[in-house]
Amino acid sequence: MSNQPHDPSGEFPSQDSRARGGPHRGPGGAGGGEPLPAPRYGQFLPGGGPSADGPSRGGGTGFPGSWASDAAAHSPAPPLPGRGMQGVCRRTGWPVTWTVIGICVLVWAAQWVTRLVTPYDLSTILGYAPALTDTQPWRMLTSGFVHAMPSPVHLLLNMYTLYLFGRMLEPLLGGWRFAVLFLLSVLGGSVGVLLLGDPWVLVIGASGGIFGLFGAMFVFMRHFRNSVTSILVLIGINLVFGFLVGGIAWQAHVGGLVMGALTGLLMLPGLRGHR
Repeated sequence: MSNQPHDPSGEFPSQDSRARGGPHRGPGGAGGGEPLPAPRYGQFLPGGGPSADGPSRGGGTGFPGSWASDAAAHSPAPPLPGRGMQGVCRRTGWPVTWTVIGICVLVWAAQWVTRLVTPYDLSTILGYAPALTDTQPWRMLTSGFVHAMPSPVHLLLNMYTLYLFGRMLEPLLGGWRFAVLFLLSVLGGSVGVLLLGDPWVLVIGASGGIFGLFGAMFVFMRHFRNSVTSILVLIGINLVFGFLVGGIAWQAHVGGLVMGALTGLLMLPGLRGHR
């Protein structure tokens, strides 16, 4: 695919234009064909399903606009904190967790409205592709709040996993630290895509942030001398699944996991008094 300057309008061909056989452009405004379909597992580009010419590239699910399940959502229930962590988890509620969930739900609703009343798709406006890093770096963060359409399953599975870990980690860290952890993990997932992914693949989804919560949970469980077997199994299943199944943005999972673990390590000094 040729590397031409990105269209400053940030506009992408709609699914309708593809169906009509209109001109296709890559996520960077490049000509010569539509962008590679994004990985369909936690990081997904709606419209990457099959066309009249046959199934989509990149291991699509076989349905146009099919939803993308997330690695976290197919895993067993997350490990509960051991006694050391339970003593630290204050009953303060989870306002940041609910706020992030609310933002993702509102963005998904906005995706529907935009899709119905305009020729554009918010997934392509807010999603991240490494080729756009220099011109639109904000996509590295916004991509973590966009989910696949038209089915809500991708969104629901991601948000359920976020809820499970948020209810444990947010009381432990406090609201602002938990927010920093999640946002840095989303950015870490995008950095993983930047370093290891295809520059022309547009990715979306909260899996980078969720894997960051996995990494931080491992660090904190080690800190409080709890058994880490369950969290290691959870991480291992998700990572292996991402490597073995086609169309999965394992780069975002690895990047988010590493960033979450590093961020958790930096946050340990504030927790040592609770040991």
